[in-house]
Amino acid sequence: MKRKICYSDLPLISKDPLKNVHDLIEYGADKVELLMDGEKWDEMEKSFKKLSSKLKELPIGYTIHPPAWDINLTSENKAIRETSFSEYKKAIEFASMIHAAHVVIHPGFCFSPVFDRRLAQQRAADYINQLCEFAKRLNVKLAIENVGYNGSSIFTQDEFTSFLENIDETAGYLFDIGHANLNGWDIPQVIKNTKDRLIALHIHDNNGIGDDHLPIGEGTVQWQEIFKTIKEQSIDCQLILEYAPGTPLGKLREGKGKKFF
Repeated sequence: MKRKICYSDLPLISKDPLKNVHDLIEYGADKVELLMDGEKWDEMEKSFKKLSSKLKELPIGYTIHPPAWDINLTSENKAIRETSFSEYKKAIEFASMIHAAHVVIHPGFCFSPVFDRRLAQQRAADYINQLCEFAKRLNVKLAIENVGYNGSSIFTQDEFTSFLENIDETAGYLFDIGHANLNGWDIPQVIKNTKDRLIALHIHDNNGIGDDHLPIGEGTVQWQEIFKTIKEQSIDCQLILEYAPGTPLGKLREGKGKKFF
């Protein structure tokens, strides 16, 4: 049976979310991941009720990606940490309203080597456990993503794959293949090590230097080995094409049609 593929609306960022969904459906999306960044989300709480009603009328499922820019659960600034936590709670509430499959959570970044990564990891665990308590009441799953590169990740490969051991089962892993490529991680091995709690994969390519969010096959990611692992390990998770802002939507259709799936 052919896998259902989710499209992130990142290529259409800053445009109207409802129109984005219509456009992505036209190009073959089975689900849409709504990225809650850009000016259209500035008054998000005021728009939740009306927008959720309109979204639920469409023949498609959703996942939610809270604001990604300027958000850091492990910031050295307490006000930023607490604001980030608050924004994630809003996203979880919205996810509940549209019955989204999960909400993506960035555990945080460590932007300077002078800061303590162990402290950052503890802050991430504390906040994520609190978010799990909140999400569980709303029947929402949390997908913890590997983020950061060029030294800003708070995890090594092994630390990431063991991070959820003491985290509530409301949370699972979202493994971002492009980010892993930037950090030189063994991508097939991470998939194997996280498969029991793997909720989704963010699928995009790069040349190992910048977080370019290129379409499949346009960078240095070794896709054949990755999708061989998915098949051999019987991985059953959501596949999300997360291509860069401005990417022609036809590239999403091409990605969905790759033989890897």
